[in-house]
Amino acid sequence: MEKIHHSTILIFVPEITPRVEYTFDIIFKTILGTELIFTTNTDEFLQSDLPKINYSQTNFSSGLFLKANDLLFQKSIFDQELELVEYQQMQLFFPTSGDSFLPFDPFACAFYLVTRYEEYLSESTDEHERFTDSENILVRLGLHQKPIVDLMAYWLAEKISVQFPEFKIHRRSFQFVTSIDIDNAWAFKNKSLPVSLGAITKAVFHGRWNELKQRLVVFIGLQKDPYDTYKYILDTYKGWLNHILFFILIGDRDRYDKNISFRNKYFRQLITYLSSVCDVGIHPSYASNYKPWLFETEKERLEDIMQKPVTKSRQHFLKLKMPQTYQQLQKAGVTDDYTMGFASLVGFRAGTCTAFNFFDLSRNQRTELMIHSFQTMDVTLKNYLKMDPEQAWLQIEKLMLEVKNVNGTFVSLWHNESLKDSGQWLGWRKVFEQILEKGLKYAND
Repeated sequence: MEKIHHSTILIFVPEITPRVEYTFDIIFKTILGTELIFTTNTDEFLQSDLPKINYSQTNFSSGLFLKANDLLFQKSIFDQELELVEYQQMQLFFPTSGDSFLPFDPFACAFYLVTRYEEYLSESTDEHERFTDSENILVRLGLHQKPIVDLMAYWLAEKISVQFPEFKIHRRSFQFVTSIDIDNAWAFKNKSLPVSLGAITKAVFHGRWNELKQRLVVFIGLQKDPYDTYKYILDTYKGWLNHILFFILIGDRDRYDKNISFRNKYFRQLITYLSSVCDVGIHPSYASNYKPWLFETEKERLEDIMQKPVTKSRQHFLKLKMPQTYQQLQKAGVTDDYTMGFASLVGFRAGTCTAFNFFDLSRNQRTELMIHSFQTMDVTLKNYLKMDPEQAWLQIEKLMLEVKNVNGTFVSLWHNESLKDSGQWLGWRKVFEQILEKGLKYAND
C-alpha cells in the first residue's frame, strides 16, 4: 500500500516558548511551506506516525533527535558562547551531540541570525552609529554571501525525507524587488533660492566650473536635471512595475537630509505620480533617529501627498538600532521595513533572503512587522568595494544565483542619482537593466 505524503511535521519540545514557535515557523511554514504541530507529550510523540523531530535533551530513539541548545528556551538576552562546528564545508555554531541528526543546532542558529541577537549586545558602531558590518558573525565566518538560514531549512528537509520519504515540502518561487531611495529628487532643479545660491557660491569657491555649466544648462532648459531618472526607471520596468519600490525622504533639510522641501509643488507632483503607478514607502530622515517624533510628522506629510497610508519604510543611511528603530516603526503603523542589509558589504546581514517577522528580544515576542532584507546596494559596490559596473554585475549575478538556489527574494537598493548614466555613474544603468533581465528569467524558470 502506497504511503500517504505528509507536508506536516510533529515537533517534540519540553516547552513551547515564543522563541520555539517563531523559529520553527520560519523554517517549516515560511521557507519549506509545511504544516507544523508541537507537542510536549512524550507518549503522543512516540505513538505518532508523522514525520517527527525530538528537539530536547533526551533521545527517545524515535523520530529524528536533535539535542536542543538552551537559546530557544531562554527569556532574556545573554552573551552567547558561539562554539564552532563544521558542516558542508562551513563553520556553523551551537554544536549538538553525537546522536543528533545534525552536528549543529539549525534552529538556534537561525534564531540568533534573524533576530540579530548580536546587535543587541554589541557596542561596536561605525561613524553613523550603526552596527559595524565587520562584526557580523557571518562576515567573520565568511558566510555573509550565502542565505545560510534558507540553506539550513533545505538541509533539514533533506535529512527528514531520508528517514520519512513521505515528507514533502512546497517549493516556492524566486522573486525580486528593485528598490530606489530618493534622497535628493533633483540635483539643481526645484531647490529654494537660498539653497541654490549656497550651492553656486560653494561651486565657485572650489572652482567646480563643470558643475556650474551643467547647472546653467539645466536652469535654461537645454538639459534634463541629472537626477531626474524617473522616466528611465519606469520605462525600463514597464509592464513589471510591481517589482519596483520607491522610498522617499521627506524630512526637513539638515546635515544628512538634503531632499527638496515637501511643500514644493513639483516634488509633490512627482510623489503623487510615482505612488499612482507603483509602491512608495517612506525614507525616514537621519534626524528622526534622534528626534523620534519627526518620523510621525514625516509619515503624515507623505500620506497627505499620496492620499493613502504609508506602510513601507527604509531608514536613511540604513540607521538601525535594535530594537528601538523597529519599535518606533511599529508604533507609527509601518508593516514592512527594508533596512536590513550591509552598508559596506554585499550579502545577507540576517542570513536569509526570506521576509520574516521582527522578533523583539527585549520583550521576547514576535511582532507583526515584516523585515525584508536587501542583498546589494549601488553605493556599496562603487564606493565601498571600488567596483566598476562589470565587476559589480559579476558580484550581483553570484548573489542572485544564491537566492535562486533557495527560491528566495532578491532585493537590490538603488538611488535615482546613481542611474543618471554620466560622470562617476557612467555604465551603471546596464547593471540596473541586467538585474531586471536576470530577475525575470529566474522568476519564469
